[in-house]
Amino acid sequence: MTKIQLVTNAIIKQGLLPLYYNADETVTLEILKSLYRAGIRAVEYTSRGESALSNFTKMVEIRNAEMPDMLLGIGTIKNQKQAEDYYNAGADFFISPGFVSEVAEFLIPKDVLYSPGCMTPTEIIEAENAGVTFVKLFPGNALGTGFMSAIKDVFPNLKFMPTGGVDTTKENIESWFKAGVSAVGMGSKLVSKELMASKDYTTIENETKKVLEIIRSIK
Repeated sequence: MTKIQLVTNAIIKQGLLPLYYNADETVTLEILKSLYRAGIRAVEYTSRGESALSNFTKMVEIRNAEMPDMLLGIGTIKNQKQAEDYYNAGADFFISPGFVSEVAEFLIPKDVLYSPGCMTPTEIIEAENAGVTFVKLFPGNALGTGFMSAIKDVFPNLKFMPTGGVDTTKENIESWFKAGVSAVGMGSKLVSKELMASKDYTTIENETKKVLEIIRSIK
């Protein structure tokens, strides 16, 4: 089995990809630990601030020491330089808000999962032709479940994950899985700014457990 397949299978098995960013290194690491305690084994950290790379490097250190079965992905990758930096830092998979051909060309030959954000059939075709197998539907709330239902038969060899506006309710999650997605990406609806600001790691852990349980019951 390839590394791309291993990471894909881990995300699909989980059914949920939590994503977050926090400028504070300690908060970043505590959230990672709380997600791990909840049962998460693949997480996306977003490269959205000046401390993102140094925080991510520390996440890799902690993962290697305390949670060897955790896969660490990096999101908001927009160019090859960023991809190279995080590849060298030890990222297991990469996610973009849009399709970036130079990132695909850099990562896919290395057997590293690259999941670009796409919102039109043209973008999905371009990504598929570049070797992408796992597509992030972004922004999910703008596209909706109807879009997923309409395109899934056109792309039988691709896996899809909506990100942006996916809610923590059973109704919302179930509607996406019924439409044909393989997993859902969840950011601020799960790891909210309020919970991060109050350092409420217990609630983050408990809410994540609830979402994982909902997904298990649906699948």
